[in-house]
Order: sequence, then structure tokens, then C-alpha cells
Amino acid sequence: MRLTDQTQLDKDYRYCEDIIKQNSKSFYFAFLGLPKEKANAVYAIYAFCRIADDSVDLGGHRSEKINALNRIKQELSLFQANKEMDQPLWRALRDVFTRYEMDIQPFFDQLNGQRRDIDFTIPQTMGEVEEYSYYVAGTVGLMLLPIIASESKQDLTQQAISLGVAMQITNILRDVGEDYRKNDRIYLPLSEMKSESYTEEDIKKAIISIGFIRIWEKMARRAEELFDEFQEGVHYFDKDSQFQVLLSARLYRGILNAVRDNKYDCLLKRNFISPEEMEQIQQETKVLTV
Repeated sequence: MRLTDQTQLDKDYRYCEDIIKQNSKSFYFAFLGLPKEKANAVYAIYAFCRIADDSVDLGGHRSEKINALNRIKQELSLFQANKEMDQPLWRALRDVFTRYEMDIQPFFDQLNGQRRDIDFTIPQTMGEVEEYSYYVAGTVGLMLLPIIASESKQDLTQQAISLGVAMQITNILRDVGEDYRKNDRIYLPLSEMKSESYTEEDIKKAIISIGFIRIWEKMARRAEELFDEFQEGVHYFDKDSQFQVLLSARLYRGILNAVRDNKYDCLLKRNFISPEEMEQIQQETKVLTV
């Protein structure tokens, strides 16, 4: 590669890095310690997912959202045909696909997940929540797998999906109020809401009832089961990636306890873990990966 090409590629990766820095401090904090080549690949994948997500969530009419998502899908199809747009994201992703044995299908599945949000219907069951979570987040685990398990002879597909789905359920449990106010979406399973006599009006009024806590905890326990499934196989991931990927999981898992500490107020508050807590989790994770 010519020096000018490398200089441009470095700029492209910085563009992707800026996107993750601005949108997910915990994710960026977790993966910062990866070897540069792997960190860059993570940044490029995150940038793709963020751009896809923003195309659906940043306002506009339904037709505008569909057009924006279709445009990304067309660009991904061009990328698949080695005719990608001459833009920072696609140049960075081309480098990632050159360096690692990547699979394009999870990228298309991710876009299919975003399409579900455009024509959103409340999930009826926890199974439907997990299916949706696969498309928007389990796919991210599959995208990252060739990077963080490039040397593994184990099939870590299920661990990667479990991590992504656990993170998405955590997102749902963190953002119950925000999802409703901003996007008019409820991701709590309707069957569970009916079982606990908890209604959309209760969410609108930010009522934290015993029934709401039961629903929340049932979903949180499922997320924690999936985090555990992932963690059981973490030693099969690349040595230079085990700490970072486990840290990302434990930081996300910490959000669940942050909501609990806030007396389950995820209807009016945005819960997060503090920098001090992030440092503590980092130190605990180092012990686990020694």
C-alpha cells in the first residue's frame, strides 16, 4: 500500500473512531486496548451499525426512513460486489474485509432488523424480543467474531449471538421511557404486561409498580443468563481480545445494576455506570482474564 493510501485509510478509521467515541463511551472504553488493527476493525463495524440505526431513529416520515435504509442497503450491495462508494466508512470496511474472514450476511441482517423498527409492532412474547434482538445486536456479535476470535478453532457463533442479544435486552431495559417518548415504541413483551396488568398508560405516566419491576427483572435475568453463556466460552477468544470483549460484556451488565440502584427508574432517567464504576469493573475484569 502506498503511503498516501495508508494516510487516507488512517483518516477513514479516525472517522469511524469518532462515531463510536461520540455514541458509546462504554463500548469505546472497553475496546480501546485492542491491538490497533483489531480496534480499527471494531470502529468500522460500529460505524456501520450506528449509521444504519440513525437512519431509522433520527426523525422523519416513514417514507424518508425507508429511503434512507434502502440507500444503505444498496451501498452494502455495491460493497458486496466490490463496487463500493468512495467514502470513509466503505473504504474502512473494505480494509476490514481484506484483513479478516468476514461474512457479509450479518450486515444485511442488521439492516433487516432496522427495517422492523420502521414498521414497529410491540413484541407479543419474550421469544419475539430475542428474535428482534438477534437482528439488531446478535448480528453485531457475528460481525465482530472473525476479529476477536480469528485464531479460534471453536465454533463461537452462539457465544457471539448471546452477547449481542444480552446487550440489546439491556438496552431495552435501560431505555424503556426514552423509547416510548422519542419513538413511541414499547419493547416489553405484551404477554408479560398483560400478566402483570401493566399498561401503555402506566409507561406514559412513568409508574414503577410491582408489576413493572417483575417484568423488568424477568427480562434482566434472561439477559444475565445470556451474559453467562457468553462468559463461559470467553477463553476460546483470541488472547489479545479476551479482556476487551469480557470488559464490554461486564460494563453492559453493570447497567442492569445501575437501574436497580435507581429503584428501577428507567422511565424518566437514563441510567449509566459512572467513570469510577467503569474503572472498578475494569480492574475486576483483569483478574478474571489473567
